[in-house]
Amino acid sequence: MGDAMGRRTLRWAGRADHLGGIPRAVVFTAVGALAKVVTNLLNSTSVHNPDTLLRLVNYRPLGRPLITVSNHMSTLDDPLIWGFNGFPSADAKLGRWVLAAEDICFKNKFLSYIFRLGKCIPITRGGGIYQEHMNEALEVLSAGGWLHTFPEGKVSQESAPIRRLKWGTASLIVRAPVTPLVLPIIHSGFEKNS
Repeated sequence: MGDAMGRRTLRWAGRADHLGGIPRAVVFTAVGALAKVVTNLLNSTSVHNPDTLLRLVNYRPLGRPLITVSNHMSTLDDPLIWGFNGFPSADAKLGRWVLAAEDICFKNKFLSYIFRLGKCIPITRGGGIYQEHMNEALEVLSAGGWLHTFPEGKVSQESAPIRRLKWGTASLIVRAPVTPLVLPIIHSGFEKNS
């Protein structure tokens, strides 16, 4: 299983220079446009304090990593949370890396390729904080990148407060060579679209 999964994670497709960056740009443009349509045309969306996120994405100090964390209401949370007006959702260079469930997003080579182009890092739920791809997430942070995580570890549509959080995000914060900026994001309503 592990060897087969390793062949399906296609890390090379996630490199910025893969085919000149063109496939990544196409995926970000298409998915960003879809997120804008769903978030702004098919729904009414209100965003509180977007300036903080925009400032951290666009203007944080060079080499300073950013981790955004959010609740997880649906399988479409990412990319929909980036579809609000004013957010550069089609800009692959500014786009986040995100931890994505390998059993959902990396089921076969085609999905693996598309999700890798979308800057997704496969994560094995229940695989622990030292699994191979957590090191890849740490590399993103070590390079001063932006990583988004869903520390609940799975979709939860409960109206109660956030459930118990997994240790993975905290381990990345502690292990990063430069302490990341951490921005929590809370959203609601996306579970009605998926």
